[in-house]
Amino acid sequence: MLLTLYALLTEKHVTRAALRLHRSQPAVSHTLAQLRVHFNDPLLIRKKGKMTLSARAQSLLPPLEASLHGLNNLVGSPVFDPTTAHRRFRVAMSDYAARIVLPPLLVYLRHNAPGFDLAISQASRELMLAQLDEGEVDLALGVFPDAAGAIQKESLFAERFICLADRRYLPASGSLTLNEWLDKPHVMLGMQPDAVDEIEKALIAQGLRRRICVALPHWSAAVTLLPGTDLVLTVASRSLTPERYDDALCQFEPPLPLPEFDYEQAWHSRKNADPAHQWLRNAVRLSCEGFPSEITQSTENH
Repeated sequence: MLLTLYALLTEKHVTRAALRLHRSQPAVSHTLAQLRVHFNDPLLIRKKGKMTLSARAQSLLPPLEASLHGLNNLVGSPVFDPTTAHRRFRVAMSDYAARIVLPPLLVYLRHNAPGFDLAISQASRELMLAQLDEGEVDLALGVFPDAAGAIQKESLFAERFICLADRRYLPASGSLTLNEWLDKPHVMLGMQPDAVDEIEKALIAQGLRRRICVALPHWSAAVTLLPGTDLVLTVASRSLTPERYDDALCQFEPPLPLPEFDYEQAWHSRKNADPAHQWLRNAVRLSCEGFPSEITQSTENH
């Protein structure tokens, strides 16, 4: 019952808790009813269409997590073995990470942790942090300058911005001055149309504005909007490789100083002691550090 309680409190959802426990939904619902009687508390309360923890449930979660971790250390395997472990992780990422990080990560997992399953979701950076805090996702990949409190993060690699446009709408130099760049219609990438990202912050700092002609959340689709138009796209450099876009398109450096930024993985501190979560974070890091040599080494070690 305590294992079921922990799954319910962390998932905040009966069906997800049942999937996590490999039990039927009616069985988990029955256990929840028993737990409510035992603690004389609803534990899970529906607010605005979603389940949240009662005050009593919030107070139960830290000691319950510590107790279960202690019992796991007592009766569990003394060494975590990713080759035999079976876990399902919920990971939030944009389609940028789905193209850049996910392919090598999956190769790494299939070689070294074939029992690991990933459920990928997409959200704004603000929502990702909220999902981590509420236990709705286990790991998030993105840029998190405002992460605070119990959210921990680790830099995976440094990124920089690059511009892309149809060369037929560019000067012979293949680049734009700042004024020319500001005069162009722009494509902005973001989960929210009015998001203030690193580019907008740099413009605001100089008292400048650009015209956002199209705002969309899809990295892969943004590039296909450029051929045959005067649109300009300014994006993270790793999302642009010549084989991925039309021959009519041309890369050039942004005409204003845009600082490099860290692409990160973030998680809640409650996951720190989980050996499977630690292993997954390390796998993500290795997938971003010259993955081919790492996979050979790791496979040989196992």
